Amino acid sequence: MEKVQGEMEIERWERSEELSDAERKVIQETWSRVYTNCEDVGVSILIRFFVKFPSAKQYFSQFKHMEDPLEMERTPQLRKHARRVMGAVNTVVENINDAEKVSSVLALVGKAHALKHKVEPVYFKFFTGVMLEVIAEEYANDFTPEVQRAWTKMKSLIYTHVTAAYKEVGWVQYPNSTM
Repeated sequence: MEKVQGEMEIERWERSEELSDAERKVIQETWSRVYTNCEDVGVSILIRFFVKFPSAKQYFSQFKHMEDPLEMERTPQLRKHARRVMGAVNTVVENINDAEKVSSVLALVGKAHALKHKVEPVYFKFFTGVMLEVIAEEYANDFTPEVQRAWTKMKSLIYTHVTAAYKEVGWVQYPNSTM
């Protein structure tokens, strides 16, 4: 059963710590190994996300009524979205030393999800948490405590920039509007 956090917890997530040069390097090194299997890892992330947060499927007409993760995994739409998500993360990681580029890419993602897809911003918090879980499990040998700390900051950075875009376009969060 999915758990929905309150708005106070979301506010705490909106503050991200600056990544050090060493942390940016660690993220890029880890990601280079992850990205060699980007579609499969992306599918694993999305499947886990939908299993843990089934209400997120409401934004995907192609498989919102599917319950079986294996059935979802076989849909071309899920695989396509996995490639797009991983491509966006890849662009952020490749440009991690260029704060303007990172901000621009994540602003585009945030604005598209706010305006076009009408996705509640809290799903980005959930998604980045699942992304970190899956990467840590699938690349356990690479995920030292140092790497975990760097990726935790990266997760926060993604969420902060995406939610800033929501605020920029005037997204209004109504009580009980998530889930």
